[in-house]
Amino acid sequence: MTTTLTSPTSAPSFVDAPVERISVSMSARHTVTMAYRGLLKLKHNPEQLFDVVFVPVVFTLMFTYIFGGAISGDIASYLPVIIPGILVQTVITTSIVTGTQLREDMDKGVFDRFKALPIARISPLAGALLADVVRYVIATVITFSTGFAMGYRPEGGAVGVALAGGLVIVCAWSISWIFALMGVLMSKASAVQGVSMLILFPLTFLSNAFVPVDTMPGWLQAFVNVNPVSQVVTAVRELAGTGHAGIHVVWSLLGAAVIVLVVAPLTVRTYMRKA
Repeated sequence: MTTTLTSPTSAPSFVDAPVERISVSMSARHTVTMAYRGLLKLKHNPEQLFDVVFVPVVFTLMFTYIFGGAISGDIASYLPVIIPGILVQTVITTSIVTGTQLREDMDKGVFDRFKALPIARISPLAGALLADVVRYVIATVITFSTGFAMGYRPEGGAVGVALAGGLVIVCAWSISWIFALMGVLMSKASAVQGVSMLILFPLTFLSNAFVPVDTMPGWLQAFVNVNPVSQVVTAVRELAGTGHAGIHVVWSLLGAAVIVLVVAPLTVRTYMRKA
């Protein structure tokens, strides 16, 4: 008997397939898809919109009728002061929800799955923040509508009001990156909300949003004048009151751009490291 020897079959070699580079246009499409996911969450959980629907109305009525006579002499004179202040406070405070919801999704493991998908790294974060723009728009419309119903008649007209609303939305979206970073860094959604409120409420109340700066002590005026919230509030009053952009509008947009350029990459890197 003869035995036929066959040459052993060589083991197949596996070569890692090259990773396709994600272009800017693909990143934009991925971000829009993630934003659509965020809108679906709002559709199936409309109670998430209660704060942006009711808070502007309650705060506007409460602040106007309580402080209007004491600060400006009458309600009509106080409305040009308080409406921009309430608008900035409401929309910026609404951006805190971005960080808390992001932390909740990460706790559920949703972002672990996103990290494993062949999508742009920034798209899960940017998509969530983009979906929250809807919340900012709703809060802006309701705040101005409440003011109009109470007799607020800005001299800037429809164009000035639209520009003022757009400025607040842009600034709130940029600030939401800070709360997104806090959502990635902190371990609980309740901690994100608590720390965010602890930071944001002093900034909004220690500003020119509700009272004239010249009624404050000198040392406090120095802080209020450099407070970023005061810059945005003054910019809104300029746009809504005159329809023209002043230096405060420039500072507000410049500050928003700096926040996005610095905090957005830091948030993405932290998310990829911890997700």
